[in-house]
Amino acid sequence: MGRFWFVTAPAAFAMGTALLAAVARPAEDYTQWPVLTNPFESTGGGGVMIDDYHPVVDGVLCRTDFTVRLPAPGSEPLRNEVEFDAVPITGGGVLCINGRWRAKDGSASGITPFRVFIKDGIVRRPPA
Repeated sequence: MGRFWFVTAPAAFAMGTALLAAVARPAEDYTQWPVLTNPFESTGGGGVMIDDYHPVVDGVLCRTDFTVRLPAPGSEPLRNEVEFDAVPITGGGVLCINGRWRAKDGSASGITPFRVFIKDGIVRRPPA
C-alpha cells in the first residue's frame, strides 16, 4: 500500500518561497569583479585606506599582510595581517571569506566583510 504525505498550506508556501528565492537569485560571477588595486578604501569608510594588500591561498586559508593608512595628517601606517577561509569555486578559483584581521603589534583585532576572489594569480574584489 502506498504512503501518503501531507503538507500543510503554510509549509508548502514556505517551501515554494525558498525554491523561488534560490532560483531567482543568480550565482555571483566572481570573474567579473574588478581587479583589486592598492590602495583602496576600508570597508569601514571614513577615509581609511588599505594598502600593500596581496592575498594568497595557503591551504584552507587566504592570507596577507597589509597596512592601514589613517586620514589624519602625519599618522604612521599601521601594520596588520588578515586571514580568510578559502572556498574553492566551481569553475576554478578560490573565494576568500570570513576575514579575521589583527594588528601586528597585538593592539587590535576584528572581522571584515571584505571578500576577494583569486583565480590564475589575479585577485578581484566585489564591485563598490
